[in-house]
Amino acid sequence: MTFKIKSRINDNIGMVMVEGEVDMFTSPELRDKLLPFFKKKVKGIIVDLTRVSFMDSSGIATLVEGLQWSKKEKREFILTGLGANVLNALTLTKLNTVFSIKADTAGAYQELRGN
Repeated sequence: MTFKIKSRINDNIGMVMVEGEVDMFTSPELRDKLLPFFKKKVKGIIVDLTRVSFMDSSGIATLVEGLQWSKKEKREFILTGLGANVLNALTLTKLNTVFSIKADTAGAYQELRGN
């Protein structure tokens, strides 16, 4: 599976959609997509991992870095669409209790909009 990543801003909310395997080769690209959102005044960032088939420790480290940036900038950072592999990796490291995790992007989007 090839790695793809897209990002956009909707209603002042950053959206990052990731597809494929997030590993030491692709996590820098994820970081590069996340970083600009912390320089803009967005309300929050949603990272959609629905199409992520695998994530290694470097991918998790990139998400932790995003969470740290968001806390520093007082912004929301929400992960959505976690498959079994990604959820297991976060659970093993107890990070599932640290991240804000929602079942889907629609729910996360509504929460950030205040609906």
